[in-house]
Amino acid sequence: MIALEKRPEPSRMWSWLTPSLAVILTMIAGGVMFAVLGKDPVEAIRTIFWDPIFGEFAFYYRGQLLIKAGPLILIAIGLSMGFRAGIWNIGAEGQYIIGAVCGAAVGLAFYPYDSFIVFPLMILAGALGGFLWAMIPGILRVKFNTNEILVSLLLVYVAEFILASMALGALKNPDGAGFPGSRNFRSYPSAYNEEIIAGTGLHWGVVAAMIAVIFAYVLFARHQMGFQIKLAGQAPRAARFGGVNPARLVLFCLGMSGALAGLAGLFEVSGPAGQVSIDFNVGYGFTAIIVAFLGRLHPVGILLAGLLLALTYIGGEAAQSSLGLPAAAIQAFQGMLLFFLLAVDVLTNFRMRFGKRGVA
Repeated sequence: MIALEKRPEPSRMWSWLTPSLAVILTMIAGGVMFAVLGKDPVEAIRTIFWDPIFGEFAFYYRGQLLIKAGPLILIAIGLSMGFRAGIWNIGAEGQYIIGAVCGAAVGLAFYPYDSFIVFPLMILAGALGGFLWAMIPGILRVKFNTNEILVSLLLVYVAEFILASMALGALKNPDGAGFPGSRNFRSYPSAYNEEIIAGTGLHWGVVAAMIAVIFAYVLFARHQMGFQIKLAGQAPRAARFGGVNPARLVLFCLGMSGALAGLAGLFEVSGPAGQVSIDFNVGYGFTAIIVAFLGRLHPVGILLAGLLLALTYIGGEAAQSSLGLPAAAIQAFQGMLLFFLLAVDVLTNFRMRFGKRGVA
């Protein structure tokens, strides 16, 4: 008989060991899935995890690694603030989209004005757009006690509708011969988020992600608000008795996560994506949830987890082109990582006991 026994306190060893174990189990289960699809599982895993770093085109892929990891880390840092406090923002994808639309709208409004002030204004607009979109579930929870999970998630579909309408309407390129999508920011230097060091993938979105990691580390380790976030997540009743304002905490956590997601959207639309298009969003807001939990809601862990998930994006694209794997298989592979993490995370709070079943 196998029984789960509650630990007196969470195991720190298992807390940090479970992400590595989840990655290993994901590789095994993913290999089985690839074999069922008729592909060599060893070659598929090697293409996803090894080739982008040590393969023939590693130099190109390493630059792409930072490009993919930047928005994931930026969004996950914001999500981790709410998750630590028991505030579940599942709609970062919508905040990411609205931040991109707002930032791009400001940049295109100045076209073709050439000034250094354009890009900073776009950054402010992107952060504000994501912040205001996150305030909708925040205010509804504070005023009417609604469930922020459902509200934030449903708002993603509203954001996608707004994105499509902007790409086909207000932000549509007047010189685009009728094709949907805005002007390309690569042809507008004042609004383009170009690489700081050519060929490295290092752009201002990556810099913002690194700053967010440092900010979150200081917040959680040294600031009173970080202590209140931790206390609210671990002991909500004690937090209320300790003078923590629940409404202010909800608005702070949702606002910060929305602003960071909006920034990620702005840096992506003005850089790697290059324009507002119908298919601009690629699921970064949802993948960042995996990044946040894989990183144990810790800023340094999120940094490493963001690089790992970015590796699966790059390696997955390589596997699609070289091995013919469907995109859905790569998405399922990424989803396995979260499910295995949640499954083995049980060992943090419980220990397994083996023995014979007692006779009544």
